[in-house]
Amino acid sequence: MYILITNDDGVQSPGLLALRQALAPLGETTVVAPDRNWSAAGHYRKLFDPLRAWDVELADGSAAITCDGTPADCVALAIMGLLPRKPDLVVSGINLGANLGSDLTYSGTVAAAMEAVVYGVPGIAVSQYPAKDSPWDFRAAQQAVRKIVAAAQDNGLSADILLNVNVPARNPDGVHGIRIAALGKRIYRDELVVRQDPRGRPYYWIGGAEPEDHGDDDSDVAAIAAGFVSVTPVHMDLTSHRWIGELKGWGL
Repeated sequence: MYILITNDDGVQSPGLLALRQALAPLGETTVVAPDRNWSAAGHYRKLFDPLRAWDVELADGSAAITCDGTPADCVALAIMGLLPRKPDLVVSGINLGANLGSDLTYSGTVAAAMEAVVYGVPGIAVSQYPAKDSPWDFRAAQQAVRKIVAAAQDNGLSADILLNVNVPARNPDGVHGIRIAALGKRIYRDELVVRQDPRGRPYYWIGGAEPEDHGDDDSDVAAIAAGFVSVTPVHMDLTSHRWIGELKGWGL
């Protein structure tokens, strides 16, 4: 396999390096990742500015390409001609933080995998739940993503599907396995913080506590809480098919 690796935390993120090292035994890997952090950028694309890309080295000395665009820009640029050939798979991550439930609408990590699907390439987004007051340990995520990518290689992953993978903050021995899960729900408790600059003009921060997770037993949030890696298949059809019928009954 020819695997394109990217992320939204920036090309020097330790999660990106961990992902590259995990996937190197499974095929030829190429990194094209943003030059800075684009967390919560969603599926933003830079359409009115030129994009620049240049060679860099990761912390282990391996070669990579960085781009001054968004995660989605990195994938589009790579597939449209920056790389010598079209990748067979795009894997985005390992994100420094979970992307569960409605996080998918914000996540640059997931947007990179979605951009792959737009171009007819299957995508996988990998995120890790943060451990409180502990350094990042990517071993469980590395094991999970190797297993998932190998299974995708053996069984075939449709080009119109992305897999959203979340890993609990545990060492590999504490992870109970992989659970196929639906998207749960996250309730955000954002608060608007208003402050004044030295000239008396207001400026704003969006703060607040951690989101509350809700979901049935088959949801991604429940899987993570129980110590499982969650894998959620996601497609681009956002249509509410039930409401097509409802709206037809409105007599519009």
